[in-house]
This record gives sequence, structure tokens and C-alpha cells, in this order.
Amino acid sequence: MALKPGVVSGEDYQELVQACKKGGYALAAVNCVGTNSVNAAMEAAANNNSDIIIQFSNGGAEFFAGQGLKDSFQAKVLGAVSAAQHVHLLAEHYGICVVLHTDHANRKLVPWVDALIDHSEVYYKAHGRPLYTSHMLDLSEEDIDKNLNECVRVLKRMAPLGMSLEIELGITGGEEDGVGHEVDEHADNSHLYTQPEDVLKAYEMLSSLGHFSVAASFGNVHGVYKPGNVQLRPEILRNSQSLVTKTHNTPHNPLNLVFHGGSGSEKEKIAEALTYGVFKMNIDTDTQFAFSESVGQYVEANMKAFQYQIDPVDGTPYKKQYDPRKWLRAAEKGFVARLDEAILDLGSKGKTLAK
Repeated sequence: MALKPGVVSGEDYQELVQACKKGGYALAAVNCVGTNSVNAAMEAAANNNSDIIIQFSNGGAEFFAGQGLKDSFQAKVLGAVSAAQHVHLLAEHYGICVVLHTDHANRKLVPWVDALIDHSEVYYKAHGRPLYTSHMLDLSEEDIDKNLNECVRVLKRMAPLGMSLEIELGITGGEEDGVGHEVDEHADNSHLYTQPEDVLKAYEMLSSLGHFSVAASFGNVHGVYKPGNVQLRPEILRNSQSLVTKTHNTPHNPLNLVFHGGSGSEKEKIAEALTYGVFKMNIDTDTQFAFSESVGQYVEANMKAFQYQIDPVDGTPYKKQYDPRKWLRAAEKGFVARLDEAILDLGSKGKTLAK
């Protein structure tokens, strides 16, 4: 089983997903906001001989385009397009397979996803593959029927291009670029747990249309919260798989499951989730901190260089220290180190399909 290095889609992507599930491992899905985080993600994957998922939230895409652009919607679209083109150009040279994905899109962001599918249609005509591997719709705050009917509409657009759709059932706590649901540690957080019957309904509506994955909530939360605030219950994933298998006599773990809110999660819960068909775990908060922590450490070690171009006492020039390439590289190294840990936790180290 071998794939060409670079961005994967269509049958190659499906083969990669199946390899993860059969091998009992998952890919780190890394939220990126610029070339530094994109390149660091690919570097970490290459260093670990692992494939990886690079994804962009709407805000991450907008930042990639530059916050100087006045039209916010245009920036979200063009930033996502520019980021994808960057990855398409470089991924194969890192010698690993990369999945390109966009993260949480609620109802107000559906036009953003549609616009990106428009770009994939154009890209497909020119290159025989879509610009993005997959997109996510997060309509989990809506009625289940409204959620799934919109997912049907979008998947029908994506399937002919060999694209996959990620959906969310149940609400992942916390917030991801304005999309989400805050956690109240004193409240009943039952909404953080997906009902297997809803997952079955999604399977029945979408499986005949094209490839899809499910972000089923089992207590996972975006960000890092006080220990004990919410309880991860991976058995919900097991129960969802079992219900689909029992109802439709499918092979083991028929669903392609996604673990959102991976930052700060207990390692034993991650390991358990992998046995239930999770092939993808999102990581953002921890890599953000690793990036920023490394910059802070560099600044602290070279404080004068961030105050003076030339030392006012002895005339020492500080150009080599304040050169942005120095502290941005330090940030990349911190980002890579945190991904090294995530890749090890997810069991994907040494398992790239790229040959």
C-alpha cells in the first residue's frame, strides 16, 4: 500500500483513512494560520515519517490572506485558496501525504465552504483533483434534520470531485474561531455527548452519496479546561459504531470518526478512542501555546535585541538576534516538538503511506 507524496484526495484519501483504522492509529489534524505553522506541521510529519492533516478555520484562512484585506469574506476565501496552493506546491517535497481540510463552519460560514468548493471545481478541471481534500460543516447547534439535510446538499456537490465531508453531531465544548459552545463547569453538559441514534441517521442519509466522517462529541472540548470540568466518554464512539454495524450488518467500525478538542486530552482516553475507528484528532490550543512559548523564551534570552538595534552601552549590533527568521524559527521548532508528541500519542509515527 503506497501513495504518491503530496496532497491526497479521492480514492487515495479513502485508502489513507482505511489504513489508519486498520492500523489502529490516527493522524494529527493541525490548525494552521500561516506559512510558519504550515511548514512546521509538514516538517514534523517528515521527521516522524508520518502523514498529517493540515486544516484551516475561517479565521486562520483570513489571517493567511492578511488582516489588511478589508473584505473579510474575500479574505477567508482567498486565504484558504492561497494556503492550499502553498501546501500543494511543497507537500510532495516533504515526502509525506498531506490531507487538506477546513475546520468548523456553522450556518453563517456555509457560503465560505460553497465558495471553496467553487474553487475546487475550477482546480479539478485543470489538475484532475480538488483544491481541498475535505471540508467540515458544523451545524450541531441546529435541529438534526436541518443539519443533515444541509450536509446532504453539500456532499452532493463535493462527491463528484472526490472530496470528503466532515460533519458534527453533538456539540464540542469551547470555541473554535467563533464557532462552538462555551462550557459551564456548574451546568448539565449532556449536550456534549452525541446520541448514537443520530449517528445512525447520518450514516443512512450520507453513506450512499459519498465519503464522509463524523465528529461525534463524547465530552471533548476545544481549548484546555480545569481538570474534571468535563468527562471524556469514548464508549459513545463504540456504541455508535455498534449500532450502525448491528442495523446494517456492516464490517467492524464502519464509521470514520474524528476526535475534536484533542489538546489537553488524557492519553489513555486518546488510546481508547483509536480502537473505535478514530482516524483524525484535532490539535490547536497546544500547538498555539508551543509556538508562543518558544517565542517568549527567545525574547527573554535576547531581551536587549527587542529593545535596541544597537546596544546603547557598548555599541553591540543586535541585527542577528532580532532578525524575524531567528525567533520565527524558534517558534517553528516549538511547534514541531509538540507535534512530535502528538504523533507518538496517535501511533502514526513511521506509518506514512508515501513512497
